[in-house]
Amino acid sequence: MMTSATAAFRAMTRALPGGLAALAAVVIAHPALAATQEPEHAAPDFFDAALCKPPYTFASAQALYEAAEKVAKPDMSKLGAAIYDLPGPIGKDGFASNQVVFANSTVGVLVQGAVATELAARYQLAPETSNLLGASSKGYARALPKDQQSMPDMGVVSIIARESPGLPGKTLLACEFASNEDIQALKRFEAESKP
Repeated sequence: MMTSATAAFRAMTRALPGGLAALAAVVIAHPALAATQEPEHAAPDFFDAALCKPPYTFASAQALYEAAEKVAKPDMSKLGAAIYDLPGPIGKDGFASNQVVFANSTVGVLVQGAVATELAARYQLAPETSNLLGASSKGYARALPKDQQSMPDMGVVSIIARESPGLPGKTLLACEFASNEDIQALKRFEAESKP
């Protein structure tokens, strides 16, 4: 029995020159070649998103959030973040995760282990000068180059790796947008808090 997709494919290939039609038919019909095709609705690469690939925008964050919503319901009990358990592990460069995190203007993954220093070494992150008012016990960051800053008049997009007492045994690796106002407010508050 011919499916509508098969019928549409056959109609399209009839319009192609002979050699191209034959090649297209072989690629679609051959199981090994068909398996290499991208699925129509592939899940986003959350690990790449945590590495700001592509650089953070509100639209890209919304698309990632909507994809995570299709996978699971969030745990909202930790640090005001929405944490989604993925159906399987993801990883890159020897680091593993099974959780995606959305918090304010941050998209990231919770990497297994207290590995902020190792992440910093791998992704060329520098030590942060702030502990975010005690929320971070160890933190590293690197602002994206100017040509990758999607909203330079509004703030700074950075790759961050942070360990926190609130997330024992895990490290947040994320693409973070910090508004200019938030950056200045944090600096003021920390300066006023010093004895």
